[in-house]
Parts: sequence; C-alpha cells; structure tokens
Amino acid sequence: MTITRRILLGSVMVLGLAGAATAEYPDRSITLIIPFAAGGSTDVVGRIVAEGMSRELGQQVVVQNVGGAGGTLGAQQAAAAEADGYTILMGTVATHALNPLILEQKPYDPVADFAPVSLLVLVPNVLAVHPDLPVTTVQELIDLAKTEPLAYASSGNGTPLHLSEELFKSMAGVDITHTPIVDRDLR
Repeated sequence: MTITRRILLGSVMVLGLAGAATAEYPDRSITLIIPFAAGGSTDVVGRIVAEGMSRELGQQVVVQNVGGAGGTLGAQQAAAAEADGYTILMGTVATHALNPLILEQKPYDPVADFAPVSLLVLVPNVLAVHPDLPVTTVQELIDLAKTEPLAYASSGNGTPLHLSEELFKSMAGVDITHTPIVDRDLR
C-alpha cells in the first residue's frame, strides 16, 4: 500500500473539521479511532495509515481501538468528539452502512456526523475451515452442515463477516450456529 503525502494531508483537510486547514495544524497528537478490537483487518490498515500520517504530519497519530457493537461504539465516540481535526475514524462498511440500517436506535448519523475522506482498501471475506474438518469444497461443507451441527465465528453481531455467513446459510439452506468472537451488542 502506498500512502502519499498528498493523500495524507488531503485526508485530514477534507475532514472539514475546524483547525484542519490552519498553518498551525497539527500542533498536538491526533487520535485515530479504530472501531474494532486490535488485530483485525481494520486495525492493521489503521496502524499503517497512522504511521504514515505521523511521519508526514510531524505529530504522533495515536491509534485507539474502541471495539464493541459491530463498530458502533467507536463510531459513536468519534462522532461525539470535538470537530477540530484531532480525532478521526477508520470507518467501515459496518459503521457507515450496516449498523445504521440494522440498529433500532442510532447513536450517530453516518452522513451528517462524518465527512468521507478516502477509500483506503477493499477487504474480501474468505471462507475457511479447520484442517481437521473432513471437507475440501464448499459443497462438501454444505453437505456436512446438513448432517452435523457446525458453528462459525465472526468479529461480532451485524458485522460484514456475520452477515456474509448468514447470507451463505440462507443460500445453502443450512443451519450453522453463529459465535461472535468480540462484541458488546447494543442491538
């Protein structure tokens, strides 16, 4: 991934937050909220972006992981932060498309409370099974799920991984138990 100075500086300025275009900006550290637990794809990308921004801006960009509720807690914290350019969010399809559609009570408005900056990456979902499971194809997995109880893990309720597997279950006509790995469900 190549992040240029233009992308980094433009990203901060496009946020449209007060102070972002002044000559003094940034005069202190910047917080980058990652709305998921450490170690996932959003965290990895966010840390790469934070490192490049720190180098280019001459100020530390501090990564703050705020996991829970499928990204809602972190996005809510970012939306509530002062609009001064010193708090930014690593938004995802979960925080800005899925959660607003499935939450009964919406703690933030994905359009009014944020300004899009840039599409950084596309992250594919991958179907993987434990090597001891006696399957080597998707059809074999479907056949096994129709005869034996199986479970799958996701990064949380309402996340793209969870909804992808629910779509798979529906299309395949199987009942596989969902086990969210990290979540503090507010739904």
